Amino acid sequence: MKAVIVTGGKQYTVAEGDVLYIEKLEVEAEATVKFDQVLAILDGENSKIGAPVVEGATVEAKAIKNGKAKKITVFKYKAKKNEKKKQGHRQPYTKVEITKIAL
Repeated sequence: MKAVIVTGGKQYTVAEGDVLYIEKLEVEAEATVKFDQVLAILDGENSKIGAPVVEGATVEAKAIKNGKAKKITVFKYKAKKNEKKKQGHRQPYTKVEITKIAL
């Protein structure tokens, strides 16, 4: 069984046992997270599509850790003006493992 959930403004297709890196959530490690914005439950003949969400459907996950991604370099440059700006950015994330998809 698979589900399509929304978190952090993005949509993810998940199944039980999947490990995801999602936008940072304000939870501690080893805490349980419940996603209630489920757009679809995909299960062969028993699939349910929400309008916009499936009523009563939830996806439970366990937060494994919070962290930051690798640094990316942001370089802004204006030609012929001798104007340049270099900065780095590390995006925070939460690593979660999907434990249960319930209808």
